[in-house]
Amino acid sequence: MKIRLDIFEGPLDLLIYLIKKSHLNIHDIPMVLVVDQYLQFLELMKMLDINLASEYLVMAATLISIKSKMLLPQEKKEDEPEDDPREELIKRLLEYEKFKEAADFLKGKERERLKYVARPSAELPKKEVYLEASIFDLINAFKTALKEVPRDIFFEVIKDEFTVEDKIHDLLHVLLIKEKIALADLFISAKNKLEIVVTFLAILELIKLREIIAYQEELFGSILIARRESMVMQP
Repeated sequence: MKIRLDIFEGPLDLLIYLIKKSHLNIHDIPMVLVVDQYLQFLELMKMLDINLASEYLVMAATLISIKSKMLLPQEKKEDEPEDDPREELIKRLLEYEKFKEAADFLKGKERERLKYVARPSAELPKKEVYLEASIFDLINAFKTALKEVPRDIFFEVIKDEFTVEDKIHDLLHVLLIKEKIALADLFISAKNKLEIVVTFLAILELIKLREIIAYQEELFGSILIARRESMVMQP
């Protein structure tokens, strides 16, 4: 089951996510750390059979090139300013971040405007507002879950007991009973690595179908799963 990138962001979004998650200085990016984390995310996407856009691989090559240049001794003339191989990347990230902030601001205004509709006959109950989890938050949680799988069952050959279709049905059934589910609890209750992978793919498919939403009560917080119609996201 190949997951398309319709619900995903691009490589610059991933870089900004990694920088913010690790509380790094965008003007002084530690390339060794960022490159390693970026490549780990790409490996997870390949493992999940996510259909990677070529721009992700181009960015990977760019990051590796910058990392190599920074590790090599640089020759420069006296009184000549030292070239920073990261300069162009930092400029792109800062510009992209400005565009993202502007787009988020406009989306917020649009959501605010949609609230101004004719008053219903009965006042609706006020819904709490949460942050929608990004695809990178989800992959990070998936990576953590795989690390916690006991080594004695991690490489166990398991009969194909789980399918994405069955897991989609199970998740929707649980959400008829419960208002929300913690993503970590879904992973913890999984019997083995295969069920963790299938659960994650089912969640991605349901998000793509706009049946459910993955959200956080705070930035980089624990991820919860709920039916989309029950939630209001922050702009």
